[in-house]
Amino acid sequence: MLNGGERVFLLDVDNTLLDNDRFAADLSARLEGRFGAAERERYWDIFNDLRDELGRADYLASMQIFRSGLDGHPELLRMSEFLLEYPFAELLYPRALQAIARLREFGTPVVLSDGDIVFQPRKIQRAGIWDAVEGRVLIYVHKERALDQMQRRFPARHYVMVDDKPNLLAAMKGSLGGRLTTVFVRQGHYAKAYRSQMIGPPPDLAIDNVGDLVDMNPYEFEDAP
Repeated sequence: MLNGGERVFLLDVDNTLLDNDRFAADLSARLEGRFGAAERERYWDIFNDLRDELGRADYLASMQIFRSGLDGHPELLRMSEFLLEYPFAELLYPRALQAIARLREFGTPVVLSDGDIVFQPRKIQRAGIWDAVEGRVLIYVHKERALDQMQRRFPARHYVMVDDKPNLLAAMKGSLGGRLTTVFVRQGHYAKAYRSQMIGPPPDLAIDNVGDLVDMNPYEFEDAP
């Protein structure tokens, strides 16, 4: 069996370890309940425009822009508490932390996520994921473009990437080839959209839930072409 220095498991967060779609729905409900439907839509317009500009999701920066014209609103400052103290542990998929513990038995689990450098780490900490991976957390604007940095931080003979976005898995496979096994988790809106797309190379493995990793044999991850 490979030891932790030879196999590294790279774990996505949003819609892989936790249900980020549910967080977005809760945020939408909060915005509409406190500010109305028009302001809710304005926030998401800001969010999407900023994501297109920056290449990453940034809930906090979007909120900074959203405050324009609302500085006197009594609910505005409460949005800080909502975002920073959100109970992300409640959004973990079933057996997500058990999956991390299982992977630690035959490799080194590392979070590899896209996102900003304030809210995304906070989310990972609040969910209990930071402690589960013993602080091995990497966050980039585009993680598929930071594979050289990732390999310098966590050198290994073989890598396994677990993610809900098949296009990202394909891009990483194109870079690392047979040194990477890609595991597609059929969770979240990206996974649903994949059913109507033709993306190559296809994932090496596909599972319905991240908790399925608990029951997998470690040598299944070595079967990449």
